[in-house]
Amino acid sequence: MGIFQSMNTSASALTAQRLRMDTISSNIANAETTRAQLNENGDWQPYRRKQVVFESGQKSFGTYLKKATAASADSAEGVRVSEIREDDKEPFKMEHNPNHPDADEDGYVRLPNVDPLREMVDLMSATRSYEANITSINASKSMLMKALEIGK
Repeated sequence: MGIFQSMNTSASALTAQRLRMDTISSNIANAETTRAQLNENGDWQPYRRKQVVFESGQKSFGTYLKKATAASADSAEGVRVSEIREDDKEPFKMEHNPNHPDADEDGYVRLPNVDPLREMVDLMSATRSYEANITSINASKSMLMKALEIGK
């Protein structure tokens, strides 16, 4: 494990958590958007909640070779975003509002499947993870500075 590997791992997590926070803020901003995209029939679809999926960071040949030879079984690879997917499991919310321009013939409007409370909890989790990685980088930086002072 290299001297800067812990910083690289935390830096990759910072990037991933930042994208997660951006996606969550997009979900919150579009919580009332009833016309996000056109479907195949030419009808407007409400905004669908987006989720960030993380995976292990580096997928290089060297990483697999080191793992196979057990040269660095404990080496950290960091994290990266593998995809941003739409939440198809949660159905759209239905609200009775016959005066809305997007209401169907029964007077119901399909609203996005975004729950602002859930998004705020996810945002707090992402923020805490971001702060923890900042703390980790600062601790590593402090240890490296102390190691340089010992060498004087």
